[in-house]
Amino acid sequence: MINGKRIAVVLPAYNAEKTLEQTYREIPMDIVDFVILVDDFSKDNTSELARKLGIEYVYRHRENLGYGGNQKTCFNQALQLGADIIIMLHPDYQYTPKLLHSMAYLIANDVYPVVFGSRILGMGARKGGMPLYKYIANRFLTFFQNLMIGQKLSEYHTGYRAFSAEVLKSIDYMSNSNDFIFDNQIISQIFFKNYEIAEITCPTKYFPEASSINFSRSVKYGFGVLRVSVLHFLARLGIYKSKMYK
Repeated sequence: MINGKRIAVVLPAYNAEKTLEQTYREIPMDIVDFVILVDDFSKDNTSELARKLGIEYVYRHRENLGYGGNQKTCFNQALQLGADIIIMLHPDYQYTPKLLHSMAYLIANDVYPVVFGSRILGMGARKGGMPLYKYIANRFLTFFQNLMIGQKLSEYHTGYRAFSAEVLKSIDYMSNSNDFIFDNQIISQIFFKNYEIAEITCPTKYFPEASSINFSRSVKYGFGVLRVSVLHFLARLGIYKSKMYK
């Protein structure tokens, strides 16, 4: 808790048994009130290990819903528990939990309502092993998104994100996709509501156990990003109507 605001760390998990413990051990429990793990029907023992580690709130989907579907459950459960700040941390140890203090303080002190850990600020992405094709795609897509959405983020594709409960309650994230494009849809909704997003430099690690989508799904995701960006632009002009932007 910071400044009387309860903090929840949500872990959207899928086959995270090999990296979960290392991630969990580094979460700064001095400020965290709830840790919530949602297991998206893993094929390994992610849920069992989570309970063994002492994670109090563990939920397992009865079928694989996808990365976006996992986030929906994460956010719903955190809001139900009364969290004021919700921080999404991937349990694959690709992002360091050691930035949780910094991200939470910015929101708890009303500096920004949303904070992202950016792999692109500084040299974190390539230094951490991000494949060259993903780095180039990230830079191109981010440039296009900034142009269409009218913002200046360093990247739209990080999975390390902190939100105030107010922001999550004000947008209809449940209407978003259950797939990876959820990440971009929720950013679009946040900016459409005129909230600001802060970014802090975040080192990242690419290694065999870290989750990553393959090339074909990356291409599908890329086209999805272009579509979301264009629809956001049209929504700003009042041409495109959707409950996503209500």
